Amino acid sequence: MSPVARRGLFVLAGAGALAAGLGWRAWRSTAPSGGEAAGSGDPLEDFWALELPTPSGAGMPLRSLRGRPLVVNFWATWCPPCVKEMPELDRFAREFGGQGWQVLGVAIDQAAPVQAFLKQTPVGFPVVLAGNEGLSWVRRLGNPAGGLPFSVQFGADGLAARRKLGATNFDELAGWARPG
Repeated sequence: MSPVARRGLFVLAGAGALAAGLGWRAWRSTAPSGGEAAGSGDPLEDFWALELPTPSGAGMPLRSLRGRPLVVNFWATWCPPCVKEMPELDRFAREFGGQGWQVLGVAIDQAAPVQAFLKQTPVGFPVVLAGNEGLSWVRRLGNPAGGLPFSVQFGADGLAARRKLGATNFDELAGWARPG
């Protein structure tokens, strides 16, 4: 084999190895990570086992919210219907908190835009950050399309009682909270 042909073969082999490595890296970056892959296999139990960071960086174990009715709202600062419903969720949290209801905002976003949003539109309920990984939780909790906003109402028993894809409002949330 001539030196030119040998060099071409080495270049081709190197390009193939590089392509394989890049393909593996791309596959790993889309594969579930951390809390997604590990766990019991039960989406609800795995959800309650999560500890997610708040915009300030502190960790919040979701199990600390179990035991009382809870509305979990998946949202993002770049989602206009999500932004529009935040005051409605805040009003619900204020008016029904005395009856044991809780609200948790799960931002499919990064800390900086969430901090800026909350500075402009403060809410009285906790907000945690899930980043893009939060979309896998949206899907695991009953929204296969992964659309936002998405709300899940949990009973005091930790089981999902209702799911809502799309913006919600105070009257709808109040209806969820009223007995009967």
